[in-house]
Amino acid sequence: MLWLIVIIILLVVGAVVFYISTYNNMVKSRNWTDEAWSQIDVQLKRRNDLIPNLVSTVKGYAKHEQDTLEKVIKMRNQLVATPADNRQATMAVSNQLTDSLKSIFALSESYPDLKADAEFTKLMEELTNTENKIAYARQLFNSSATRYNNQIQTFPGNILAGAHNFQKTAYLETPVEEKSAPKVSFE
Repeated sequence: MLWLIVIIILLVVGAVVFYISTYNNMVKSRNWTDEAWSQIDVQLKRRNDLIPNLVSTVKGYAKHEQDTLEKVIKMRNQLVATPADNRQATMAVSNQLTDSLKSIFALSESYPDLKADAEFTKLMEELTNTENKIAYARQLFNSSATRYNNQIQTFPGNILAGAHNFQKTAYLETPVEEKSAPKVSFE
């Protein structure tokens, strides 16, 4: 009879340890996902801080390109105004801003003096590095979200996730226009 009580106590202790361990792993994964998002946020802020300097540098050379500059400023301001907790909206506006920045990159081809300007070159390098960091941070976020989602959707984690209201994290999607192959013409 004593050995039966010992076995029951060991099973209960084992179950409690398993429960606590599984719960803590879900919390850690959720925190890693949140931390990965904050890395994206940091890089978006860095890019937003670089844009006014880039726009003021380009203004002096490309007075006829006011529409392009205004579009970049508008998208930057829209990104700053987007609520921080709306990840999909933030990334949608960020993608539009990236497209607008590509227009400024293209301006340098039309204005050789601008292309030769050291400040412009430095800002372009900074923005390119920042865009690369944003891309990496997006990959890290999606990897973290996959790990977290796997933990809360597979057995036995799904039972604990349901009991403690853990919610699935949405992945950051690549816009459809960026998925299509670029049109190339050799004419």
